[in-house]
Amino acid sequence: MTLPSEPRIGIIPLSAVGDIVHALPVVNAIKRARPRARITWLLQDAGAALLQGHPAVDEILLFRRKAGLAGFIQMATRLRDRPFDVVLDLQCYFKATVLTALCRAPVKIGLDPARAREFNWIVNNHHLPKRPVNHVQEHFLEFLDYLQISREPVEWNLGPSPAERPWQEEFFRSIPGPRVALVAGTSNPKKDWLPEHWVKLNDHLHGDLGLTTILVGAQTPREVSLGQKMAAECRHPPVNALGSGLRRLVAILDGCDLVISPDTGPLHLAGALGKPVVGLYGYNSPARVGPWRQDPRLLVDAFHAPGEAPQMTFAHRPNRMRRIAVEDVLSRVKIWAADQKR
Repeated sequence: MTLPSEPRIGIIPLSAVGDIVHALPVVNAIKRARPRARITWLLQDAGAALLQGHPAVDEILLFRRKAGLAGFIQMATRLRDRPFDVVLDLQCYFKATVLTALCRAPVKIGLDPARAREFNWIVNNHHLPKRPVNHVQEHFLEFLDYLQISREPVEWNLGPSPAERPWQEEFFRSIPGPRVALVAGTSNPKKDWLPEHWVKLNDHLHGDLGLTTILVGAQTPREVSLGQKMAAECRHPPVNALGSGLRRLVAILDGCDLVISPDTGPLHLAGALGKPVVGLYGYNSPARVGPWRQDPRLLVDAFHAPGEAPQMTFAHRPNRMRRIAVEDVLSRVKIWAADQKR
């Protein structure tokens, strides 16, 4: 289908930072093709800060999921007076399905029934052509194909903005390079790497390779505990930047030379900022949710068995993160370091 010249578009990935990052190239491409489009993004509080001031987003509607039924009722009231021409239902979760149903729009586009989950396909009257499961970023970009809008160039435009540069400069003023961001925590402990491995890795990075490490992430109990462990046990503890917030996290990642991370939102943020990423994967398949368009030599893949074909699957493999040794990660960092000398 083809969009009108001034479409009103509703965007629905609601929460996960990774999904927001994957959706941004879609929004940017629409704005390039239809500069007069009005784009409204439905978001939960956690991800809203990332998009504050983004040039392609005209309006953010906050969905207060923790309010339970009251949150849905509040959103229904707000959507009643905001008709859209098109809604892009990019996120296959029940809460997204409900909000898509509440939107007033003649066209609601979602995944084909074979790939949609949690009854997502029922509320959409347009569906992407049926295709095999592929990388999640490709799945988002398929919406542009359906709208007959060019995917390229794939852009995120995440910043840092000019207003954020002074904070970034001050933060890094006393932190020598090369700098490596360590993203130690995830939303799911099954995706986390072992804390004692982070301690050993940190000391090798500093002592053997002369790299300055910065610990980034949120301030969940697991992340705070790891920060305390590294401060107590590392010979050269990392700079602790936990809890900096999403916009400052963007500035920190942007100022680093390398990012080491398990499967979590900041990994995808780093990729969107053009930073090389050493991805640590065991619980989820990196073929589906790994770093996109990144150097495959830097991937640490404990999800697949040696010689196993890449699995485009939603399945999980518990306890595989334990298989990742410190030397596995160090060997990827050394590949990156050797490339910097060429």
